[in-house]
Amino acid sequence: MEFRENEILAHYTTFKIGGPAKLFAEVSDANELSLGYERAASERLPVYIMSGGSNILFSDKGFPGLVMRLTDGGFRILDNGRVSVGAGKTLLDVILACCQAGLSGMEKLAGIPGSVGGAVRGNAGAFGSEIADHIVSVKVLNHKTGMVKEYGKDACAFGYRMSLFKKHPELIIVSVEFRLASGSDPVALRSIATKTIEEREAKHPQDAFCAGSFFMNPTVTDEHLREEFRHDSGKEPKGERLPAGWVIDQVGLRGRTIGHAKVSEQHPNYIVNTGGATAEEVLTLVSIVKQKVRDELNIQLQEEVQLVGFGHEEVKTRREKGENDFSWPS
Repeated sequence: MEFRENEILAHYTTFKIGGPAKLFAEVSDANELSLGYERAASERLPVYIMSGGSNILFSDKGFPGLVMRLTDGGFRILDNGRVSVGAGKTLLDVILACCQAGLSGMEKLAGIPGSVGGAVRGNAGAFGSEIADHIVSVKVLNHKTGMVKEYGKDACAFGYRMSLFKKHPELIIVSVEFRLASGSDPVALRSIATKTIEEREAKHPQDAFCAGSFFMNPTVTDEHLREEFRHDSGKEPKGERLPAGWVIDQVGLRGRTIGHAKVSEQHPNYIVNTGGATAEEVLTLVSIVKQKVRDELNIQLQEEVQLVGFGHEEVKTRREKGENDFSWPS
């Protein structure tokens, strides 16, 4: 297991933003994770776990501790439509492997960036499907106790972009077991996955430098706004939530830029690094978006993207400047 010093984190994220980690290591299982935590404890360093690199914005200053990047972890087809997958496995690779094996259920998740572990932690979803729909159990390492434990689906407390593991960062996802429907036509499944990716591409180029959807879809009870959405989209709202991209568009921020950070012209819930953007530029733009949406529509947007490496002093400085929209992890 190799520990590297001052590894630039931008190289490992879809945003292509982020300074150096004091220490960096790639790991694939609970044993290597435990070794990393032991090293960090001996040097009194904070730890951050990542994998696919989507859904993350690292500080320009980087991270003052150990970043461990989960890689691969394996893929096994079991019986009765079950598959066991390592947390570091790329979600798209897993979906395509399941399609090839005639296992159906997750093809509508094709194109969601990142790893299986990250998708499970945030209960990723698209086109009416969520990854939690297919989970049997999740195996985790509790880094505080050093114990590995398996949680059944009900114990995972899945909700909209939420799970037990998001609320309890000491629980690190190591592997996941899914149950899918067996006996489907691999060619038909691959076709559905391909069309799903094309549909995502039509909404926004999937090779853009961004973290994916920046904000969660907000709860909106204002019936006037909900009727406007019906009129504009020709669709019914999904429960009490409206799409964050549509909400942002209502306040005229499509295409707004700060430096090299831009609210996407195609999908306003994407903040795009157009080339050389800094985390500071992204967060300034995010602050503008949140404030304008709150002031004009009385809606409080909440970040879906994880903001990492931003300390309390930076929060204090921003609040002194009147930017009150951030609550970053320490």
